Amino acid sequence: MSTIRRQSIISSVVVYFGFALGFLNTYLFVREGGFTKQEYGLTGLFISVANVMYALAGLGMHGYIYKFFPYYKDNLKPKENDMMTWALGTSFIGFIIVLSAGLIFKDLVIRKYGTNSPQFITYYYWIFPFGFGLTLFSLLEAYAWQLKKSVLTNFLKEVQFRLMTTVLIVLSLGGIIKSFDLFIKIYALTYLLLALILLGFLIKSKSIHFTFSVSKLTRRFYRKIIILASFIGGGNIVLTISQMFDTIVIAAVIPDGLAFAGIYTLAQNIASLIQAPQRGIISSSIAALSQGWKDKDMAKINRIYKSSSINQIVFSVGMFSLIWLNFVDGVFTFQLQKDYLMAQNVFFFIGIMRIIDMGTGVNAQIIGTSTFWRFEFLTGIILLALTLPLNYILTVHLREVGPAIANLIAYTIYNIIRYLFLYKKFNLQPFTIKSIYPFLLGLIAYYTSYFLCKGEQGMGWIVLRSVIFLAIYATGILYLKVSPDIEPVWNTILKKTGIKKV
Repeated sequence: MSTIRRQSIISSVVVYFGFALGFLNTYLFVREGGFTKQEYGLTGLFISVANVMYALAGLGMHGYIYKFFPYYKDNLKPKENDMMTWALGTSFIGFIIVLSAGLIFKDLVIRKYGTNSPQFITYYYWIFPFGFGLTLFSLLEAYAWQLKKSVLTNFLKEVQFRLMTTVLIVLSLGGIIKSFDLFIKIYALTYLLLALILLGFLIKSKSIHFTFSVSKLTRRFYRKIIILASFIGGGNIVLTISQMFDTIVIAAVIPDGLAFAGIYTLAQNIASLIQAPQRGIISSSIAALSQGWKDKDMAKINRIYKSSSINQIVFSVGMFSLIWLNFVDGVFTFQLQKDYLMAQNVFFFIGIMRIIDMGTGVNAQIIGTSTFWRFEFLTGIILLALTLPLNYILTVHLREVGPAIANLIAYTIYNIIRYLFLYKKFNLQPFTIKSIYPFLLGLIAYYTSYFLCKGEQGMGWIVLRSVIFLAIYATGILYLKVSPDIEPVWNTILKKTGIKKV
């Protein structure tokens, strides 16, 4: 657990640094005198569509890597390992199919988006290199996670990608990049560059090998690989569409859809601050869970499940409360375009959804790395069946708030189903009495800081509200020993700073 804890902490620090850059980018996008809401909305739509492309083109290869990596590692010499040859080759064919479908159905896309989001049609072809880059990077990332190089991949995805975006924004605002047309075309190539950087590192460190000889392991398991990839791939498609459909449907059905997509994207990006530890914990636990299932070590899996849940509850409740506490003040203090105040209610529902999703721990990863990965596909179908109609209906009636409410309903049901499955099948469940403590502490800290600073605005008051909240919340978490992973980290910080003697 110490390895997972250490990598989770380092990854979370990297992710939060990346989110700090992302927050800077968001500010530069949405401030008065910056980009238009339509232009910002287009970048959000690019990301949503690219993720759907990756889900379709990946053909379940990430699940193949997660599940079978320990077997390839333990039974083949490095130069005989043909896993990544099959994974990348299959996904390349998958992307050719996606590209072909994109060209064939372009007229349909024009009919759906031409009126409400015309800029999407203007830059339609540039989505494909963006999607291909994300597909290639994501597969290499899945492989690097198994090599326990999650810190590197998190740096590239969370920091390097945003840093390149920052450079593009600054060059645009400075007049060096003279048009949004050039900005979006360069932006479309960023993930391709990240993929090449990661591939170059893996080749240079001799961590990846390509062979066109079919290994004995692939021959032995190819039927199981095809079945697993089919289910995992199908599950990933329905899950990704469920996750990305909100921005896509906003751009399609609301007049001036890209502007409202921009408002929704702001709420999503702010809510992603809540989600930062989840990414680090998932990337650090995948390899351990895969090995745990291989070794039939249920105690290890249970420890990871409980630890991931309580740690994410602590972070998500605290971060949600801090953001909600300062949302309106932040819009005025940082001089954002006033229309972005509409993002507050969107953030509320997305934030609650994130807390629920994170509070149930790494349930998706536990199921996905087990022999019951077919169930992940089934729950994905249920999620899709809930998400698509709810998103469309509520978007038509409630505009930008509709998808946030729809996703809260759908993801709550989705996580309840997965929770019950793991409890009934393996007697695994992540909660203890201490799982309630962060919510109680969050309420106490929130209302104390809110009433002490009620009605005040400005940077100083944002800082004061936040300090009061953190003082109460963090002290309570440490005093009540809510998480076994937080106290050792806190003691290490005290020792490193010289406050506590070794």
